[in-house]
Amino acid sequence: MSRIGKKPIPVPDKTTVSVKDGVVTVKGKNGTLTHNLHAAVELQVGKEQVDVTIKDENRKTRALQGMTRSIVGSMVIGVSQGYERVLEINGIGYRAEAKGKSIIFNLGYSHPIDFPLPDGISAMVEKNNTIKLSGIDKQMIGQTAARIRQLRPPEPYKGKGIKYAEEYVQRKAGKTGTK
Repeated sequence: MSRIGKKPIPVPDKTTVSVKDGVVTVKGKNGTLTHNLHAAVELQVGKEQVDVTIKDENRKTRALQGMTRSIVGSMVIGVSQGYERVLEINGIGYRAEAKGKSIIFNLGYSHPIDFPLPDGISAMVEKNNTIKLSGIDKQMIGQTAARIRQLRPPEPYKGKGIKYAEEYVQRKAGKTGTK
């Protein structure tokens, strides 16, 4: 039984949700997002809330109901408030700088890494070691942050690398000499 799927999605002021030909469109002060709906899922759009219903009751459609509710809810939050993800760079000589629609990283390799940002994502670099990604698409923010982290994941011995701000890197003891 999908509990999340049955919860209504609150729609804030100055945000509109519309459904046409199986495509849901959410417009707000930050922009517009669209998503294709599955054929087994329907949206009932009201003035202040959106309800997700399913055509028939089985395990797969209940899962689709919860997933659709989460996706549409994230779209509503994205166009009304936006999303932000913060990454930290740790390590001597490791730094980043924003140049236009890309970020240039110096991560201990023999060459700088030019990372182009996807459309709809903006980045701010503070103090050469903190990156703030912002945008309206939650999935795109998470994917971009994961790709940036993958350039130099944090290592457990010295803690060097790129990590999420809320991530904790468990440190390991190094080698010990034997006599």
